[in-house]
Amino acid sequence: MKVALIGVGQAGGKVTERLARFDANMGFEAVQGALAINSAKPDLQSLEFVDTQLIGADRVNGHGVGGDNELGTEIMQSDVQQVLGGLDGRVSSRSEAIFVVAGLGGGTGSGGAPVLVHHLQQVYDVPVYALGILPGRNEGALYQANAGRSLKTLAREADSTLLIDNDSWHEQGESVEGAFETINGKIAQRVGLLFASGEAVDGVGESVVDSSEVINTLRAGGISVLGYASELASEDSATNLQTVMSVSRQALLTGTSMPDATEADSALLVIAGQPDLIPRKGVEKARRWLEDETGSMQVRGGDFPLDSDRLGALVLLGGAERSDRVDEFMERAREAKHAEETERADPAEELTDDRLENLF
Repeated sequence: MKVALIGVGQAGGKVTERLARFDANMGFEAVQGALAINSAKPDLQSLEFVDTQLIGADRVNGHGVGGDNELGTEIMQSDVQQVLGGLDGRVSSRSEAIFVVAGLGGGTGSGGAPVLVHHLQQVYDVPVYALGILPGRNEGALYQANAGRSLKTLAREADSTLLIDNDSWHEQGESVEGAFETINGKIAQRVGLLFASGEAVDGVGESVVDSSEVINTLRAGGISVLGYASELASEDSATNLQTVMSVSRQALLTGTSMPDATEADSALLVIAGQPDLIPRKGVEKARRWLEDETGSMQVRGGDFPLDSDRLGALVLLGGAERSDRVDEFMERAREAKHAEETERADPAEELTDDRLENLF
């Protein structure tokens, strides 16, 4: 899947750089262009592998917005034409999708990403997705409130918003800085493999996933979730039937970017590994299991040929906003805004909750 990446804010820039590095190191050539945008000049200077663009210099003089995502919104609205001009050559005719990457709890990314997505939708005739990183439970109330408003606005503007909870992919006992490094590395590996679907370089599988299947899975809109797990493969493909089932279960039940998100409108299962070690019966059996577990009849599946001694499973869920974790997060965001509680019949209405204002 050929993609253009645009990182907004500190976290968005760092994740964009890690994604671009992973793609280049693996030789997938899925990332067609990458740009990091920020209002804080020092954060851009630390990025070496992607192009950078400073915004808001006339408002904050390169010092950032200090967690004020309303100011982040205003700055992006003022400078959006400059940003769009900077995308020339980075969003090419080969790009099949645009991903805007941002941490949703801060200032520039949280406030600026929804504005940029809105304008990209008007300019480009390819899907515009958001990759949003939610603050963990222990991060402050400001970050929770910022992320709630940003998520609500992104869900309205983007064709789909791939959510990653900071609590989901870090290791216990790590320092805050170490945890972010771990999370960013896992995002790069998992999302990078998703981008690489259809860009196989190590052989031809029996049923290779292509970019259209990723796009069709995300067509449900709303919230999307990504899961991943891997195990050592056996030299006997028949033995690997159980391995395929095992990694598929782990990817959905314990390895997703939003813990406990299992219900979805659509899903995609990708089994990655050496083609002669991937059992077709195992892939089909895992796909049927995924149908039952997600409650969706739109479950696609296939191979991703990869030179590795492991078998991996990627599970992409589209239309997953019915997740208890999304509901729990939106409740944290409301509490941070001191909003009163009401009952709703449809959990997907969390994303249109009037108690959390849109950013614009």
